[in-house]
Amino acid sequence: MYDRMQTLTQDQMTRIHDAAMDILGTTGIAFNEDEALSIFKANGFKVDGKIVFITEAQVRNALKTTPSRFTITARNPEKNVAVGEDDFVFVPGYGAPFVTLTNGEQREATMEDYDNFCKLIQTSKHIDMNGFMMVEPSDVPADTAHLDMIFSNIILCDKPFMGSPVSKQGAKDCVDMAAIIWGGIEKLKAVGPVTVSLINSLSPLQFSDEMAGSLIELARANQACVIASLIMAGSSGPVTLSGVLALQTAEILAGVTLAQLVNPGAPVIYGSTSSAMDMKTGGLSIGCPELSVVVSATAQMARFYNLPSRSGGGLTDAHFPDAQAGVESTLALTTAARNGINFILHANGILGSYISMSYEKFLIDEELCGITRRLLKPMEVTSSSIDVEMIKAVGIGGQYLTQPKTFQLCRTEFYLTDFMNRQNHAGWKAAGKKRIDEFAVDRLGQRLAAYEKPDIDPAIEAALTEFVTRRKKG
Repeated sequence: MYDRMQTLTQDQMTRIHDAAMDILGTTGIAFNEDEALSIFKANGFKVDGKIVFITEAQVRNALKTTPSRFTITARNPEKNVAVGEDDFVFVPGYGAPFVTLTNGEQREATMEDYDNFCKLIQTSKHIDMNGFMMVEPSDVPADTAHLDMIFSNIILCDKPFMGSPVSKQGAKDCVDMAAIIWGGIEKLKAVGPVTVSLINSLSPLQFSDEMAGSLIELARANQACVIASLIMAGSSGPVTLSGVLALQTAEILAGVTLAQLVNPGAPVIYGSTSSAMDMKTGGLSIGCPELSVVVSATAQMARFYNLPSRSGGGLTDAHFPDAQAGVESTLALTTAARNGINFILHANGILGSYISMSYEKFLIDEELCGITRRLLKPMEVTSSSIDVEMIKAVGIGGQYLTQPKTFQLCRTEFYLTDFMNRQNHAGWKAAGKKRIDEFAVDRLGQRLAAYEKPDIDPAIEAALTEFVTRRKKG
């Protein structure tokens, strides 16, 4: 298919791969975690202090056991999802410490916000998975916040969810809570991934003890991990995008290699949210076109390695769900979906370069996800769908409105929105002249009021409650 976005040639992708192998073999990469270093040493890797040197043969050996596609099992099996090859998921915003208000001000996020986002995800037609950290709640202790978030995540929503990679202990807690649902750790391992956790490198060329430790624990439990880089081109990485791709490939493949040493076959996702530094402000820009260029290239490099891919989705630098937010989010999300990204994180809700979540933007982006799915739905091309006989019957100057086929397909053939304005000007004025962000305010109240808690075995809920209480007591 013709597409004006750049399709990397095999030679170009090989050049990026070769550069990444050169970096890993000669400069190496730092793992600031003792068990990770022990694992590399035990498997014959060259280790000097905290720096691990990885050869191309060792990377290729790791890639032999990585799955190209896997299923994430939900608490409600009807909501299982697949990630990889042609399958993709939309996953909400992640990691925002603030919530943007309808007047453009920001306040610190709370557990009530977290629970509200769980409820919105549960009732969403277009968001496939619950996140782990849609917001960072400020009203619970930081060292045990992950327990509250995982508990709410499981109790308030029965879709697959993201796991806790906040620390090695945080990852263990996540595995233990999942094991309560699935009948013990051995059964959990046999089920396969029920969570996907976000493991970020510390660019350039490092993994923190929290991320490396979490990766080990999660891979050991056969839980999926996104291994991702966030490189700021011109700051924490080269100013050229091809240089960024080489650096992020080195970081990602180092994490992939560690996961496969821990548990050959552990599901991993090649991930990136790398973008450019704004040269005027010195800050990260995720609304810039370079982000989408990297997204497209990331999808291609992941396929080069036969791995599922991850990028951001509805990303913007705007601080309000305005026209800038719409333009930038649409560019990033449709680029990710059209270029074959499999795990589209931050699909909805994010404002201000990850600093804030917005309820209104959550709902607007959610609609964009639905529209994007329609965009990607193949058009049926058959004798029945073309229906030459009907066209001949209507003939020159006729009309199709009252044709039986129009009645038959009028509710299913087109994407039907009850969110975007489709009224004429008079109708729009009569309905209150509301902008889309104002309409979203009304819709938010309706969605939360209509929420119903999904069924859960009372014994499992009690066991999870007891676990969280016990862990908080230390």
